[in-house]
Amino acid sequence: MSAPALVSRLNDCRSCYKCIRACPTKSISFSEGHAQIIQDECVYCGRCYISCPQDCKIVRDDLLLARRLVREGETYVSLAPSFQAAFPCTSLEVISDGLRKLGFAGVEETAIGATIVKKEYERLVKEKAEPIIISTCCHSVNLLVEKHFPAAKKYLAPVLSPMLAHGLDLKKRHPGAKVVFVGPCISKKDEVDRYPGYVDCVLTYKELKQWFKDEKVELSIDGGVKKLAESRARLFPIEGGILKTMDKPEADGYRYLPISGMERCIAALEDILEGRVKDRVFIEMSACPGSCIAGPMVAKTERALISDYLAVENSAGKDDFRADSIARDELGKRFATLEVKQADPSEEEIREVLLKIGKKTRADELNCSSCGYPTCRDKAIAVIRGKANLEMCLPYLMNKAESFSNTIVEQSENAIVVLSPSLSIVLANPRMAALLGAKDGKELVGKDVSSFLDAEPYALALGGKDTYRKKVYLAEYGRYMEMSVTYDSKYSILIGVYHDVTENEQKRKKEEEIAEKAASITTSVIEKNMRAVQEIASLLGESTAATKVALSELKEALKNEEE
Repeated sequence: MSAPALVSRLNDCRSCYKCIRACPTKSISFSEGHAQIIQDECVYCGRCYISCPQDCKIVRDDLLLARRLVREGETYVSLAPSFQAAFPCTSLEVISDGLRKLGFAGVEETAIGATIVKKEYERLVKEKAEPIIISTCCHSVNLLVEKHFPAAKKYLAPVLSPMLAHGLDLKKRHPGAKVVFVGPCISKKDEVDRYPGYVDCVLTYKELKQWFKDEKVELSIDGGVKKLAESRARLFPIEGGILKTMDKPEADGYRYLPISGMERCIAALEDILEGRVKDRVFIEMSACPGSCIAGPMVAKTERALISDYLAVENSAGKDDFRADSIARDELGKRFATLEVKQADPSEEEIREVLLKIGKKTRADELNCSSCGYPTCRDKAIAVIRGKANLEMCLPYLMNKAESFSNTIVEQSENAIVVLSPSLSIVLANPRMAALLGAKDGKELVGKDVSSFLDAEPYALALGGKDTYRKKVYLAEYGRYMEMSVTYDSKYSILIGVYHDVTENEQKRKKEEEIAEKAASITTSVIEKNMRAVQEIASLLGESTAATKVALSELKEALKNEEE
């Protein structure tokens, strides 16, 4: 089984919720700081891929498969007519030559398959198959109906897409050959997985360009695609292009409407299912605004909606491509119901979640969409269904952070003051108010700091010289403080933090006094002891001399006796 056409790379996701905001079907869950595509709900429109600032959405790479198909046998390319947006001013002949250098046996325009498909559309209109008929060229639109609006499935034209029809046509004309489709869609990768046998591999324009680069195949710019008389279906990739290729007799009684962009497609389906559409209509639906020339795999730097539109329109002739007829039953396509049904949460459950994020009243529901969901209620439902978490609400987080920081400031053991660049007090916590003799911090707001404290450290901080843990004595308040003053340029505020060290300072001074007194007493004792030692030494010196004389005389006397 093939990997999904589009997945999320979790490691680089930065909790921006941009993909959720962009996703028209909200098929993305968010947990543990990462956004994850919900495959059962995704329609592969590519909006998340385009919008992700961290490139965390990864399109399945099928280059290895395509290379293998080319190596193993005869392989043809079905080239989507939107290639003029991805390879501007490059002719079909130049691209075909480049593809043959990669090893492909031949190249044809998918517009040939589009010609086959549009004839089936004309037949459905002529037979009045349904009062409302929706084109089924866009696989993302088909998935949108199958997964999110299954009740509208009966309105989908039961016809193969141009890609599948052309794949079928190529394989009929080249038995045993393989087919690789090249186009602007992510969803086509999913379509070949769901409808095997028609096309063997899908490459995006991005993948093809990488292949050209790897093989050092250079494509020249030669003025663009040349107009052919029989090429009307080249109009398919522009908004309203399908309708421009169709013969629309007034007698059929149908109105013809082009709708592009997921939001407009969703609105149209809701309009239809609510029973407000009374006329017979044939609707050309495309997931991409502007249709296929603005597909997700046409690089952002290459999108030029007007010039691309004109390039496609100018290359299309007035007549249809010549295409072999294919039996009606072979062109038929069945659609499944892929909806993942989820029970609707009760009002009580929704209210419980809203209360957790501080939405106590309707007025608290800002519906700012910063979380990615259109309303706070939608976000609450997503939380209940496990697709979102409480912390995705930006106002809730801001209030939580503000409450947290206010609690820290209010409960701090330090005296804290916040000033504006003009040195007027913006905030003072209870410790600062008590230090300055105010009833509370509000009493100090708006007053100049110089009325209470030395303004010089704040002026220095404005000039870029902060103060850190400097000991100061506030004589007016009889307090010793350890002062830090800094300027926050991001928010243009000055912050002063004063840590009371009076008790420590008084204790230190007392210890110094005791030490000085002890030193004085010690000095006095030492001096007295020294005098006593000196007197003893003096007396010992006299006694020693007399003893020496007496012993000498005794020695002489004993010596005389022996003689």
